Amino acid sequence: MQLNGTTKVLGIFGDPIAHSLSPRMQNAAIEAADINAVFVPFHVRKVELEAAVAAIRSLGLIGVNVTVPHKEAVMPFLDEIDNEAKLIGAVNTIVHLDGRLIGHNTDGRGFLDSLQSDLSFQPAGKNVLLLGAGGAARAAIVALAQATAARITISNRTFGKAEELRAEFSGLFPDTEFVAEPFEVERLQPHLASADLLVNTTVVGLHGENFSLPLIESLSTSAFFYDMVYAPGLTPLQQAASDRGLAFADGRGMLVGQGGIAFQLWFGVSPASDIMRSVIAK
Repeated sequence: MQLNGTTKVLGIFGDPIAHSLSPRMQNAAIEAADINAVFVPFHVRKVELEAAVAAIRSLGLIGVNVTVPHKEAVMPFLDEIDNEAKLIGAVNTIVHLDGRLIGHNTDGRGFLDSLQSDLSFQPAGKNVLLLGAGGAARAAIVALAQATAARITISNRTFGKAEELRAEFSGLFPDTEFVAEPFEVERLQPHLASADLLVNTTVVGLHGENFSLPLIESLSTSAFFYDMVYAPGLTPLQQAASDRGLAFADGRGMLVGQGGIAFQLWFGVSPASDIMRSVIAK
């Protein structure tokens, strides 16, 4: 990669951001496509978000990815938001087009791509238990409902947020049953036992943390586990799934899926997804 006066710049906003594999993945795809551009990480704190978004224009960035905790908070600072991002209520990709900042969300499609490619899992008619109620959870909920999941149970430490999502999406997707449950073992036990898929949309596990409840241990042996967290080694939940012999995947496949769609939005061409996947493999 050679940087010069015409090199286009794009990147990713997040807090934390040092762990992100997006720069490695996107720069490999950029180089393979012979595009004169560079993708860099930007550590953006909450109080700096509005100024950072404004800098996309002033610095002439062609776009950015947005990751936790900014996916919802970034929306008021944009000029336009596409329909999918509006439905999800969160933005993970910004395209800078002639001075206008347009928000997209590629997470849901990336998540479905990964379920298929990494687990050969089809959500249609299945029961899903989803942990978390943030922007990543919203993307997963929309994707699963659009793929006609039979039931989506949402559990979050702050129960009110889970209930808000249940109420909101029940009206939008009447063919899917939505349930909200507090993060308590007695309430989650029957949903864990009947789940075809458990999805962790939180950041728990990123630094070796674990949930206090016996989640993996309560799943059926035929259930699947999808963890949006990716770390250098296995997280405690992933290790528990491995120990039980459950089929599981971390968030790298979703990262490749959503990143490939974002790449196409920025550059108008499809990236080499095999290269993107290979450079972030464990």
